[in-house]
Amino acid sequence: MTVMPAITWESTEDIAIALYEARPDTDPLTVRFTDLRNWVLEIPGFADDPAKSNEGKLEAIQMAWHEEYQDNQ
Repeated sequence: MTVMPAITWESTEDIAIALYEARPDTDPLTVRFTDLRNWVLEIPGFADDPAKSNEGKLEAIQMAWHEEYQDNQ
């Protein structure tokens, strides 16, 4: 059995894909960082300290999610 590594704030691409799969019709650029942070915390397999989120990490996640969103439109 393969064990997937835990998703952390640094797992930008994995988070972006999970957010796109969960909310394919949501334009990431319209999402407030407070909502984005909460949605990341809800991702199955996310296992990082919620206090480690910051604006830079959330912005990187938002941009990666936006790329995923654009690629699938």
